[in-house]
Amino acid sequence: MKTYALVFIHVIVAAMLVSAACHSNTAGKKVQGTWKSKDGSVVIEITDKHFMMGTDSPIPEDYFVKDDTIFTSFEGNQPYTKFVIKKLKDNSMTLLLPDDTVAVEFHK
Repeated sequence: MKTYALVFIHVIVAAMLVSAACHSNTAGKKVQGTWKSKDGSVVIEITDKHFMMGTDSPIPEDYFVKDDTIFTSFEGNQPYTKFVIKKLKDNSMTLLLPDDTVAVEFHK
């Protein structure tokens, strides 16, 4: 009986870990794409591996998404640049850029 209980507990814990991993990955997939600000002055391109900001020879940076923040770095260098996600939908996103205290709205 103890063996069944231990197996059951391990299965539940594994299911919780897989669920948490899948949940955190959905935000990362939602941010992927080419985003343009409403006024067209800022363009952000996010692929599965790189974050590129700007239109004139953009420099690809590594990034990861944690909770409601996009962390970027050039070749793994720290400190990370932080972009806070205020609102994220399929075709619209509102970001708080690192240099600004004003939120910028983007669309795909």
